[in-house]
Amino acid sequence: MQDDISEVEDKAFFLAKDGKKDASAELEATIKALYNEKRFDDNSTACLFPARKHWLAKELEMKNLPEVKCEQFDFLLKQIDPKSVSLIFPYMQGSSPSSMFGHTFLRIDSNSKPRMLSYAFNYGSEHNEEDNKLTYMYKGFFGGYKGTYSLLPYYEKIKEYRDLEERDIWEYDLDFTKEETTQMLRHIWEVELNYSWYYFFTQNCSYKMLWIMESAREGLDLRKYFHFHVIPSETVRACVDDGIVRKYHYLPARSTKLIAYESKLNDRDIKDVFNISKEKIKLSEYLKKDDTAIQAKRFVLEASAEFVEYDYQKKDINATTYKNRLHEILIARASLGKGENVEVEMPENPILSHRSFKISIEAGSRNSQEIAFIGLRPANHSITDFDIGYLLGAQVEFMDLLFSYKKNDFNLEKATIISVASLTPKTKFFKPKSYRFSFGFDRKYLNENAEFTANYSQGATWGDKNAYFYLLADILLYTDNILTAGVGGVMGTSLHQGRYFQTNLEVHQRIYSTGDTQLLFSASQRYHSSQNTSLAISYDYVQKDEVDWKTFKLSLDYFF
Repeated sequence: MQDDISEVEDKAFFLAKDGKKDASAELEATIKALYNEKRFDDNSTACLFPARKHWLAKELEMKNLPEVKCEQFDFLLKQIDPKSVSLIFPYMQGSSPSSMFGHTFLRIDSNSKPRMLSYAFNYGSEHNEEDNKLTYMYKGFFGGYKGTYSLLPYYEKIKEYRDLEERDIWEYDLDFTKEETTQMLRHIWEVELNYSWYYFFTQNCSYKMLWIMESAREGLDLRKYFHFHVIPSETVRACVDDGIVRKYHYLPARSTKLIAYESKLNDRDIKDVFNISKEKIKLSEYLKKDDTAIQAKRFVLEASAEFVEYDYQKKDINATTYKNRLHEILIARASLGKGENVEVEMPENPILSHRSFKISIEAGSRNSQEIAFIGLRPANHSITDFDIGYLLGAQVEFMDLLFSYKKNDFNLEKATIISVASLTPKTKFFKPKSYRFSFGFDRKYLNENAEFTANYSQGATWGDKNAYFYLLADILLYTDNILTAGVGGVMGTSLHQGRYFQTNLEVHQRIYSTGDTQLLFSASQRYHSSQNTSLAISYDYVQKDEVDWKTFKLSLDYFF
């Protein structure tokens, strides 16, 4: 994020030998190249760098520049027909840790085309699909992947994020003028074929969109809001705070639509949806059923059509099967006439979520002795935090630090390097697996020290946005002079009393390879006093070799 060094790595982007590190040399080389063109077609400097030429010609009043013919860029400009810009935010998704942050890209809206036919500008990592989650996260953190740009029809991104990855999508229309949008497109043309190193927390998808927007409007400084890390939802809020968002739209994922049908259907109807979408029942026989109301039949057939689309996007059926099956279902649905519409409830806007950086101040007693705590977490969200604008049951924490002070004794309680959880409740249509994993340092073991530990849990979650319950099997490793392994079970619940009150309970039983056992219990009652503050009272019990810990405390969390 250094302004004096270009973030583009590709040498083809620079005209000066030291252009990446020497902006003055690059400026001088660009001016010289524009006045001394060697080619006058698509390979000319003016055609390769139209944003540079446009800006320099205006700022320096450059005249008598050689005439060049930019057929490829002119064709793109005509094809896209830029009018305005929208920031697109595919919502968080629980199956992949990297997707829990969400994603942002830009859509270049047209004068003459519907939004679906507009073009999307995206930045992402060039990763190997065979990389496992840990490899992907390691390389993503430390710049192990090239980040590349792409410009493609918006409907392709809709299929990728909304239909295939099952993410809701939020569209934020920005107040860019046609001329600003055109200048943005010029800059997109310049960088599209170049690469930069991709970093999850800094030079990621959202950060790149910020400076693309800044390139279009002089004086716009969105990056001023970010110093340590860039979270997609935070970049949306930065645009709102800067006053460049005109309005927003919500596009529910196909899976969200299907869940909306659940409230309209009973268990027998749900079974019919699966049978129809898998061709396990003939449509002619289903239409003749006299024990199902006609409106229920309409909902069943509509949901069945959605499931066929869903199966095709997941590549569970081929194109021929998809077309034939969907055609038959739609004909059957049309035969029942017009009925009620299933409305998908719009969730809370992500801009209402808490900020990602958290500081905690806590005070209380441990085994009847006064104790104080201070915590610091740069990113991002836990299941005990205010979950408005976040994915239900999702947790992504990095570098979560907690220190304690008791009778002149200062200790590290925990230093969580990473903690990820996806506790998505099962529904009638979908049965997602719940999981969580973490590694770092923690004092919640049998001795008194903060031991290095790694654990993974998997199981299931039941409930809804008001209350959910989870049951997980746990495996773990920790160092206590020697490497110690353990297994266990985790049972917990999160209860919401209205919008601002939240109760969390969890019990954890461990059995170690040494033959020792350990019980842990935690309970908290939290009051989310505002978008970025919360108060809590909590109790923690940790079974120890010598004296068990019983900790009561009051907490204040502040997000910024």
